[in-house]
Amino acid sequence: MNIFDKFRFGFKKSAYALTEGLKEIIVKKEIDDKNLDKIEEFLIQSDVGVEAASEIRDIISKKKVDPNKDLSMEINFILKEYIISLMKPLESTKFFKKKDKLNTTLISGVNGVGKTTSIGKISKILKSNGNKVILAASDTFRAAAIEQLENWANKIDVKIIKSSQGSDPASVAYKAIEEALKNNFNQLLIDTAGRLQNKKNLMEEYKKIANVTKKIDPDAPNDVILILDATSGQNVINQVEEFNKIIPITGIIMTKLDGTAKGGILLALARKYKLPIIALGLGEKEDDLQIFSAQQFADAFTQIN
Repeated sequence: MNIFDKFRFGFKKSAYALTEGLKEIIVKKEIDDKNLDKIEEFLIQSDVGVEAASEIRDIISKKKVDPNKDLSMEINFILKEYIISLMKPLESTKFFKKKDKLNTTLISGVNGVGKTTSIGKISKILKSNGNKVILAASDTFRAAAIEQLENWANKIDVKIIKSSQGSDPASVAYKAIEEALKNNFNQLLIDTAGRLQNKKNLMEEYKKIANVTKKIDPDAPNDVILILDATSGQNVINQVEEFNKIIPITGIIMTKLDGTAKGGILLALARKYKLPIIALGLGEKEDDLQIFSAQQFADAFTQIN
């Protein structure tokens, strides 16, 4: 399966919901104000967001439609062009490139979004690009998280720094960055415990991890990646808002896009925050984390190649 096929398959539910919904609205060869309102409302209900839906409505209203063409397809083309123009600047392929010096990345997110699994998949891509990768098991609240990360480290043959369950998460991160600098690693990924963005004590613990790394490397963490679960819909907006208050986010990864019809939420995030989109999770297999491409996302989301 090539990359486009993976994107297209991963977005099958979202794309089907979008295209079929638009077809139901457009039943005649013209777009009037009533239909424009319906399209805007439908896009909002599809989690595209108010701002993006309004902008798409305006673009459609100014478009001269050829009555000899499939109107729903014409609107899909408009949507595709909008997605590319919005998201192209948010591509961040440089994240996976080989680094000349240590790049420390803090991985965050609420419970159940797939942080640890994403770290394993990210590490595999980084290693394939010639990076020397080390992992820090700073989710010390769950023994299963430490074990899961260790399994990934063994599977892809990278080093891991860990401690026992209940240990201080910041101390594990400190040891990991010491080891990374001492032995010339150029990629350190720090796993963190699942945070409830409305729990102050947990968020303070998360902040402490970042502060501790700065004691050894003033530039650390170089990246702060927030993992988001597409099935959460509009709730991810609040997660970005709250995590960004604690430590500025440098990029996002959206997981579980293959299991939801709510893929439009990525447009809402892009329009509202304009954060770099690092990668998308399109399945359970270790190769199903795909580096983000605006073109491939737009092709798959609209099912137009």
